[in-house]
Amino acid sequence: MTLLAITGVAALLLGIVFCFKVFTAWGRRWGATPEECARRLTGDAYLEGGPAARDSMTRAISINKPPEVVWPWVAQLGRGAGWYSYERLDNGGKASARHLVSWIPAPQLGDAAAIGYLRYLEPGRELVWWVGGLPWLGSRGRMVFDILVKPQDGGSRLVIRVSADFAGPFARLALGALQVIDTIMARRQLLGIKERVETYGARAEDPVHPENGLPDQYQSFLVIYASGKIAGSRNREEVSLWRQLAIEDKVIVNSLEEPKETPAK
Repeated sequence: MTLLAITGVAALLLGIVFCFKVFTAWGRRWGATPEECARRLTGDAYLEGGPAARDSMTRAISINKPPEVVWPWVAQLGRGAGWYSYERLDNGGKASARHLVSWIPAPQLGDAAAIGYLRYLEPGRELVWWVGGLPWLGSRGRMVFDILVKPQDGGSRLVIRVSADFAGPFARLALGALQVIDTIMARRQLLGIKERVETYGARAEDPVHPENGLPDQYQSFLVIYASGKIAGSRNREEVSLWRQLAIEDKVIVNSLEEPKETPAK
């Protein structure tokens, strides 16, 4: 390889590293104030004492509706209503709900979804999803999704923090991949929540896409409610693992009921 070729490859690699650093530095705190990034949230304690390959990404957005209007949209996120982000990437091409879905139950500790199981819940204010022991890219990771709704000048402030740590020979690679992917998805998700809340408020029906009774109408990936009922269809094996973890962690006390589909209404 010639010196010119070596120089070109080195420049390309440096450019990729530079773009990665700039992109993730912008995305890991998108919309959040320095105070919000520094504020301790409930889920922070779940990763204490973990491996060195770790990061905490805090994003936020202001919504011109009070918390009691914002909360129901947050409560059904990933629990049958979809993810409000890039549908082809995170929802199997299905359109996330644009109304408050009638058959989705209120959040309950032990609900299991693609982002782990619901480990902490303060209705109307905060919920925390937990993933323990996720094998990914040759590493093993733990992740926390902390969602906080608080009042702000007659409206609301929505803060979402995604924290993770990874162990293993490719821990840094896994963490970097998470940083890029989550930066892309999280910004769109926050904007999707804001749009729905401000446009539709607390509406209980969508005349364009009315409920058809199918448990995977708005969300492709499975959710297993603490009661054992389910919605969605894809990724059953992984979500079942998160439910089992909730049982082992004694978050779900009565685990005798086997998962079953949410009945159509």
